[in-house]
Amino acid sequence: MTWMRRYWRPETRVDPVGPIPAAQYVRMSDDMQQYSIDNQKTAIGEYAASHGFLVIKTYSDPGKSGVLAKNRKGLSELLKDVVSGTAQFKAILVFDVSRWGRFQDNDEAAYYEFLCAKSGIPLHYCAEPFNNDGTAISSLLKALKRSMAAEFSRELGEKVLRGKTRIIQLGFRVGGYPGYGFRRVMVSANGTRKQEMNTGEHKSFTTDRVILVPGPTKEVEGIKEMFAMATERKGCAEIARQLNLRGFVKQGRPWTNQTVYYTITNPKYVGHNVWGRTTGRLRTTRITLPPDRWVKKCGAFESLVDQKTFDRAQTRLLKIADYRWTDEQILKRARQLIKAKGRISEKLILEARNMPASSTIHKHFGSYRQFYKKLGYHLEEQDFYRGEECERSLRLRRALVSKIKGLFPEHVEITHAPQHTRSILRIDNTFLVSVLLCRTRGSGRGLCWVVEPNLLERNYVTLFCKMNTTHDHVLSYNLFAEMNFKSHRSCVNDPWLKNSLRLRKLADFYVSVKKLWSQKTGTQAA
Repeated sequence: MTWMRRYWRPETRVDPVGPIPAAQYVRMSDDMQQYSIDNQKTAIGEYAASHGFLVIKTYSDPGKSGVLAKNRKGLSELLKDVVSGTAQFKAILVFDVSRWGRFQDNDEAAYYEFLCAKSGIPLHYCAEPFNNDGTAISSLLKALKRSMAAEFSRELGEKVLRGKTRIIQLGFRVGGYPGYGFRRVMVSANGTRKQEMNTGEHKSFTTDRVILVPGPTKEVEGIKEMFAMATERKGCAEIARQLNLRGFVKQGRPWTNQTVYYTITNPKYVGHNVWGRTTGRLRTTRITLPPDRWVKKCGAFESLVDQKTFDRAQTRLLKIADYRWTDEQILKRARQLIKAKGRISEKLILEARNMPASSTIHKHFGSYRQFYKKLGYHLEEQDFYRGEECERSLRLRRALVSKIKGLFPEHVEITHAPQHTRSILRIDNTFLVSVLLCRTRGSGRGLCWVVEPNLLERNYVTLFCKMNTTHDHVLSYNLFAEMNFKSHRSCVNDPWLKNSLRLRKLADFYVSVKKLWSQKTGTQAA
C-alpha cells in the first residue's frame, strides 16, 4: 500500500472564505478500546485543520460493532439529521472506511454514504490514501477497503470461535452468568485457584481461566428440589411457584416458568461444560443448534445433580412441554380460583397450583386487563392504576439513564448485569453506579419513599431518586457510597439522607460520583 499513500494522498487546502462546518463520526467496537475514539478525534482534527473544515458536531458509537447499523444510535442520528435537512454542517469526517462500518454487504455501506451525498453532505475518509471524489480509482479503492473491513470481521469471528472452542474443551468457562447454584472461580494458567469472582468482575490476566464451583448450600438445595419436582411430572410453572413459596429466590427475583425450564435443561448441572447451544454469528438472527453441534467437555465441573436424575427430568419435562393451554381451559381454571379465593390477581395466579404462567396468559389474551374482561371479572381501577404507575416508573428510569449518558458521553456507559435488563451506569470504565427510583407511600406529612436496593447492586455507588406520587417525575437526587441493607422508609426530612451527597442538578452527577468513589476507595479522584 506504500505506492498508494505516495501517489494518492489528499492535498492540503485552506478555504479562503472560511472553514467549512463539518460533523465527525467516531466508533469503536469494544469498551476495552478506551483510547480509540480519542485517537480518531485527534486524526480527524488534524485533517480538518489542514483541509479547511471546522468540526461543529460529534456523533459517536462507543462500544458498538460495525457489522450492523440498527444498534448504532450515533449513526442513526447522523443519517436522520442529514436526510431531514436540519443538519448545520456541510461535510462528514470519518477516520477510515472501517469506522463507517464493517457491513457484510458492501452495498449497505454504499447506501448510507449515498444518502449523505444525495443530501449535499459528502463523506470524507481522513486516514485513507485516496480522495473520496467519485473518480474511478477512488471508487475502486473504496470498494476494496469495504471488502477488507467486512472480511476482517469474518476472519476475527473464525478465530474467536476456534479459540473459545479450545478453551471449552479444556474445561474452562468462556463468559456468561454462572447460573443459580454455581459461582465463578478464577484460576491461574496452571490451574491454581485464585479467588471467587463476583458479578461484573473480570479476570486479572488474559492467561487466567474461569471454572464453576458449587455455590451457597441453599442454592444447591434449590437445584436439587427443582430437578426432583421435574422428575415427579410437575410443570415449570408449578415448580416456579413451589420454589418461590419455599424462599428459593433467584438473585432476589422470583422464579418463572421460563427460568425454571432453562435451568433444568442446562447440562452444566451435571458438570458438563457446554457452549454454542445457539448461534448468531456476525449479528445474524440467533438460532438454536442441535446437541450434536454443541461444543462440550463432560465432567469439567462438580455436578449438582447426577446424570440419571438429569436425564429423567429431561424426559418428563419434554412430555410436560408438549401440553398446550386453550383459552377455555385458562378461563375455567381462573373461575375455579375466583370461587376458591373470592377474587383473582396476578399474585394469586402465580401462587396457585395448576394455573398457567403469566407469559401464557399474555400470549392468549394480550394483557391482564383483557384477560379479566374476557373472564367477566371487574377489577378495581386502583389495581390497574398501580400497574400504570410501574409503566411510568420504567419510562422515567429509561429517560433518566439516557439523560445522564447524554450529559457525560465520554465518561458514562450504560451496561447491564448478566441475564438482566436493568440498566447500570459504568463510570470511566472503572466502577458501577446503581440507579434506584423509589416509589411513594402515604400523603401529606405522612409521605415517605420505599427504599429497596437491588440485591446484586447493594455494594455499588447508588443514585437514590425520590419520585413524585404519580411516578413520572424525580423530586431529588442523592448519591450513596453503598446501600447494604434490605429496605428502608425515607420520610420527609429523613436524617438518614445526611449520609449522602445531595445533587442540586444532574449536571453535577459526574463530579460528585467521582468524589464519592475516591472517598469510598481511598484514592484521589482524577
